[in-house]
Amino acid sequence: MKIGMHVSIAEGLDKSIDNAVNMGCTALQIFTRNPRGWTSKPLLKNDIVNFKKRLESSKIDRLATVAHMPYLPNFSSPEAVPFTRSLKSLIDEAKRCSKLGIPYLVAHLGSHKGLGDQKGIDTVVKAFTKAAKETPSDVIFLLENNVGFKHSVGSKFEEIASIFFQLKPLDRFGICFDSCHAFAAGYDLRTEKTAFSTLEKFDESVGLKHIKLIHLNDSKGEIGCNIDRHEHLGLGHIGKEGLGKIIKFANSKKIPIIMETPIDDRRDDAGNMKIAKELAH
Repeated sequence: MKIGMHVSIAEGLDKSIDNAVNMGCTALQIFTRNPRGWTSKPLLKNDIVNFKKRLESSKIDRLATVAHMPYLPNFSSPEAVPFTRSLKSLIDEAKRCSKLGIPYLVAHLGSHKGLGDQKGIDTVVKAFTKAAKETPSDVIFLLENNVGFKHSVGSKFEEIASIFFQLKPLDRFGICFDSCHAFAAGYDLRTEKTAFSTLEKFDESVGLKHIKLIHLNDSKGEIGCNIDRHEHLGLGHIGKEGLGKIIKFANSKKIPIIMETPIDDRRDDAGNMKIAKELAH
């Protein structure tokens, strides 16, 4: 079972691995930089060497190590300046991943700002096609499904398929399937039966073989709410039965699982790791 958390890099990139190992993680997701700004400090040689050493000596599978794009980029933006900044950020981040030996980079697709779904789709395709041309081939871009908020791109499976199959070369791309996002976008995951049905729908539109990562999160919002609010496993509106089905699916296909659950008085990351492992059986 390849399972882990999104882990803070506040104490340093290499310390994120120690913190993940202490929680029993065998997979890991990080931001390689401050996620709330446009600029990033260059990676120092020591950062790269120490991160790679720690990763190699840990129980975390390197092929289950993921970076997440910062929050600000919008790859669907119809405006030239934000789009150019977003594309530059994507290219820079992929190069950082390559230096650190991180094989996957997860990205949200953004908002078309009211110019229509097709315009958003075309803009996303343009961004990721260009990024693939200008970055090392050892990094795979993972497109993440979203919750379906107003003007957003990539909440419907058919929309993801429309983007995905225009990308070239296709082996540079995959899908990150977020359970909270799918549920908030209207796909039912509450029971084994409905979770299986939703996975079948995804298979028909995109293909389950293209899922390279699962973001396993319960949802504070109800089905179809279009709100991105993650909840502890089993304490949200999806619940344990459906999430258990998603875990079993991921394990059957050897797909890494990453949780991005809250940390509060009710439960911490280690607590969600424990629940996830129980639901795997």
